[in-house]
Amino acid sequence: MALYPNAEALAAEVARLEALLAEGNLGLTGVSVAYDEVTVTAEAAKVAELLIALKADPVLLLDQLVDVCGVDYPERALRFDVVYHLLSMRKNLRLRIKVQTDEDTPVPSVVDVFPTAGWFEREAWDLFGIFFAGNPDLRRILTDYGFEGHPLRKDFPLTGYVELRYDEEQKRVVYEPVKLTQEFRRFDFLSPWEGAKYILPGDEKAAAPAPAPAKN
Repeated sequence: MALYPNAEALAAEVARLEALLAEGNLGLTGVSVAYDEVTVTAEAAKVAELLIALKADPVLLLDQLVDVCGVDYPERALRFDVVYHLLSMRKNLRLRIKVQTDEDTPVPSVVDVFPTAGWFEREAWDLFGIFFAGNPDLRRILTDYGFEGHPLRKDFPLTGYVELRYDEEQKRVVYEPVKLTQEFRRFDFLSPWEGAKYILPGDEKAAAPAPAPAKN
């Protein structure tokens, strides 16, 4: 089902965003449409100003923040996309906003614009290491407070670095380096029966000589 009830609503949204892009004072850098979804790119430093304008704009009224998330492209100099999803219930409009940053450059927090961003920004910090300047409570939210690293980065190992277990002697949870009981990263893709020293039922048929053709 399409996100928009008609083409006019989508066209009106795109036209308004292109007008804001032409004004050049909100940090917008591009507007695109794919599969009836509108995406804009913007400067990270002006994202709070942009959200304030979109929230109050009478044509758009994008007054609900649905999500903030991160995406990792480790081959890029600005490896992270921070993606904001906005919704207008009154106008039946949706918008995706993308800004780029790296591991060291903070993105302005939008908690003062949308208080619900607080937990979204904490999650992006926890899982990607994206820092949001001005967030009043930027702590880990999904991993443990003693966790090291950011597990949704593409260069984070699937096995992690440490594992935890409950120690009966110490009566507490302890952290230890990951210990793999087997080298499961190497596969030979052979059948488990290949190389067996015993004969499985039915193998004798394959080893038996073919019967001689019947003579007339």
